[in-house]
Amino acid sequence: MAKASLTRWVRHTALALGATLAMTASVSAAAAPIVMATKSFTEQHILSAMTTQYLRKKGFQIEAKTNIATTIGRNAMINKQIDMTWEYTGTSLIIFNHINKPMSSKEAYDTVKKLDARLGLIWLNPAPMNNTYAFAMQRKRADAEHIDTISQLVAKIEDIRKNDPDHNWMLGLDLEFAGRSDGMKPLQKAYDMALDRPQIRQMDPGLVYNAIRDGFVDAGLIYTTDGRVKGFDLKVLKDDKNFFPSYAVTPVVTKETLDSHPGLADALNTLSPFITDEAITEMNKRVDIDHQSPQQVASDFLKSKGLL
Repeated sequence: MAKASLTRWVRHTALALGATLAMTASVSAAAAPIVMATKSFTEQHILSAMTTQYLRKKGFQIEAKTNIATTIGRNAMINKQIDMTWEYTGTSLIIFNHINKPMSSKEAYDTVKKLDARLGLIWLNPAPMNNTYAFAMQRKRADAEHIDTISQLVAKIEDIRKNDPDHNWMLGLDLEFAGRSDGMKPLQKAYDMALDRPQIRQMDPGLVYNAIRDGFVDAGLIYTTDGRVKGFDLKVLKDDKNFFPSYAVTPVVTKETLDSHPGLADALNTLSPFITDEAITEMNKRVDIDHQSPQQVASDFLKSKGLL
């Protein structure tokens, strides 16, 4: 082979090999499984099952890790050990970024999106649901006593304090909220809610729902999308002074993961709008009250929306 021909052959072979290696690296990166972490309660188990089934149908490889504590998952995402999660705007705002300023749901989302982008964490489109705190009562009792808002609840408590002091109106609260700096004390200030110590019954969060249902407490602090709200026919009272922050659940993905998995953002942004308050509450109920598996509930939901 002539020297010139040999040179051309070497160059051609090197270019072909380089192109092959680049293509292989690109395919390898795209084929790497997306590691998703979710927390240790029913709603997050459902979101994990739903996302896993949906993304696999879209051709993505996904590895789901469940029961990951909030702060551990956050640190793992920052350190690129986890690729995505479903996070709540209020959690990022208050727990991660230490911002207790009252904000609208849009302001909260815009704030955490901007702050987390500096860490390489991209907030995609939020779901139109809000798993925030609220007070709830037995529906039949709330309706009979014409209590629709927290302000009306406070007025009822005050009326009993003044006119029926022997009747202790009791509120069921979880231990964390009762002692948090952004919990019960600022809530009392916002609503001018005077309470005596015997009127507060502290308990495990999961027991509050049963305590309301069984009349052990007159009202209690709950999470708005918990399946027991529907299963126990509880009435969620309107937060008419907008004290509680928005907790819109949102897919949060590292920038590197979005860059290496074309179409992932579009897929997740297509899924999010279907996750409404009504939809997630019904799914939570089917798991917690009807004892169906998160996988089955997620599959049924996706099929009903033409997503699976």
